[in-house]
Amino acid sequence: MVHSVSQSADQQPPSDRILAAIDVGTNSIHMVVVRILPDLPSFSIITRAKDTVRLGDRCPDTGNLTPEAMERATIALRRCQEIAKSLNAEQIVAVATSAVREAPNGRDFLRQIKTELDLAINLISGPEEARRIYLGVLSGMEFNHQPHVMIDIGGGSTELILGDGHESRTLSSTKIGAVRLTTEFVTTDPIAAPEFQYLQAYVRGMLERPTDELLAHIKLGEQPRLVGTSGTIEALAMIHARDTLGVVPDPLNGYQFSLRDLREMLNRLRKLNYEQRQAIPGMSERRAEIIVAGALILQEAMSLLGLETITVCERSLREGVIVDWMITHGLIEDRLRYQGSVRQRSVLKAARKYDVNLEHSKRVASFALSLFDQTRNVLHEWGPEERELLWAAAILHNCGHHISHDAHHKHSYYLIRNGDLLGYTETEIETVANLARYHRKSSPKKKHENYRNLASKKYRRVVEQLSALLRLAVALDRRQIGAIEAIACHFDPASRVLSLHLRATQPEDECALELWSLDYKKGAFEAEYNAKLVVKLEAAAPS
Repeated sequence: MVHSVSQSADQQPPSDRILAAIDVGTNSIHMVVVRILPDLPSFSIITRAKDTVRLGDRCPDTGNLTPEAMERATIALRRCQEIAKSLNAEQIVAVATSAVREAPNGRDFLRQIKTELDLAINLISGPEEARRIYLGVLSGMEFNHQPHVMIDIGGGSTELILGDGHESRTLSSTKIGAVRLTTEFVTTDPIAAPEFQYLQAYVRGMLERPTDELLAHIKLGEQPRLVGTSGTIEALAMIHARDTLGVVPDPLNGYQFSLRDLREMLNRLRKLNYEQRQAIPGMSERRAEIIVAGALILQEAMSLLGLETITVCERSLREGVIVDWMITHGLIEDRLRYQGSVRQRSVLKAARKYDVNLEHSKRVASFALSLFDQTRNVLHEWGPEERELLWAAAILHNCGHHISHDAHHKHSYYLIRNGDLLGYTETEIETVANLARYHRKSSPKKKHENYRNLASKKYRRVVEQLSALLRLAVALDRRQIGAIEAIACHFDPASRVLSLHLRATQPEDECALELWSLDYKKGAFEAEYNAKLVVKLEAAAPS
């Protein structure tokens, strides 16, 4: 494991907090340990660690992660834990990307890590990976409100991002990475001309759509700057620096080279065999294997984007994980504060995409959160994180109507589960989807595949308890006209009766359909909480 220390973690001020972030990638496992300075707020890097575990070397027949690769990853993750512990890190936030995402046994591997190491690793989608890379780059580079294109070439995928320091304009993740292409397409060494040409055409074809989408979001007169992250781009920068300066700058952050320089480097690299590439100063064994494919991805991306120069940024996904943690814990710099509402904006964007009646959904969400708040520490112990998942499910509970009215709750599950909501981990998306799935009809059951997809008991419990509240919230706006103005709950522990007091919006409205719907839906609530629900309607005050 490569382990580099930037600062000492000893004698940090009591207000400072130490946090570790781990990125379980296709080629390597990276960790960064940082000191968070809440008063500024910002963070400084204490140490970085990297281990090349080659999780992407999957079984060619099944696509599974191999036992050998999983063992290498487990050893590396244990080392990361030891380093983080030695530096007094209060928490390790870990994410896994394309290799684990795509392997049929990927989730089994994450469960195994949880069991063996007591380390929870969040599986994130391609667009969410791109969003966090954006946050990482933002934390280390001043954008000055100018558009920047960011490219991260990983082992299994390539992320392209367009942003100007505020909300990202485009986020894409394409299944071309240095390890994936080398494994699937390269059989000759040095790479034969026909094989190289085929690989080049394939890469170009895969990149056309995401680059076209990105270019469509560049405004007239704008000249975006290209920023590159990842080991491939840093390795190419090191080769270029040695060739032109005779020395490699430390840090590499801000180093630039041109598309013309890149073409020359790639032309040279493709003519070398593995041993000759490995002999290049600073080139690791594993990087020597995959550098040609990685350089080709960068060349074709720059060519399609029409960008002539690339600037290296040493901050990427793992630093983005730190920034995301700071955002969710209310510690963030002003210029990144806008990112804090990414979850809400992503949910509302999905609602608009699926033609959700937002007036109705927002009323349902308001009722659901009111029920949650009034029964917290009385009937349940859930906190702000679960409350936010309930809000998302309430906004999107009816999105399945976009496909069909029949069994729309099941369609809602599918749309949410596959909608790439930003700011959420896979487990959180699965939870939101299940909450929406159970807003009507059957309660959660182990025979349901979607319910079994929830890996942890905690999130199954969240779905069981909060879906019962969501059902009542939906019933409270049964006619979708805002007939109920306000609700108040009172729980009697002795009799285990929850009295739900409703105030009608209109004085003459008896709210018969809402009362009927509550009576029809209360069974799930009563069974889940072992409590009786008694509903009382108060007439609206005369105007």
